[in-house]
Amino acid sequence: MTYIIGDLVHVAGLGKGLVREVLNNGRLRVEVKGRVLIATSEQITRAESNRPSTTRRRGAATTAAHDPAPVEPPSKMRALDLHGRTVLEAISDVQTFLNDALLDGDAAVRIVHGRSGGRIKAAVHAQLQAMPIRSFRIDPRNPGVTIVTF
Repeated sequence: MTYIIGDLVHVAGLGKGLVREVLNNGRLRVEVKGRVLIATSEQITRAESNRPSTTRRRGAATTAAHDPAPVEPPSKMRALDLHGRTVLEAISDVQTFLNDALLDGDAAVRIVHGRSGGRIKAAVHAQLQAMPIRSFRIDPRNPGVTIVTF
């Protein structure tokens, strides 16, 4: 199926979004809940635009959808191991890994960068600061791991 800029689509596991840009090889840049991600045309479906009224009463109760999702224990989180990679390879792998995790609906992921040296860790943290994620922190049980929450 072909999509154009402005199409309302549904990304599996994330919800409705808007096509912001059509890229090559069937990939699309889609904005979902304020986050922009890259999805293939197989990962999305066309959504219906039956919008409810946008007016809200002042002081109306918020829905449970805005409650933060509980973070899984570290043993069940998806992980990316960056050992043996150069800084440029690590940055590229982190971007792809986070995009895939976001599309799959993961609440948090682990990035294993190692404790010694610190060049990859510094580059990964610089990259994470520039990305629209909820937060990231060093794993308190292992200083060679960064935990990223969406």
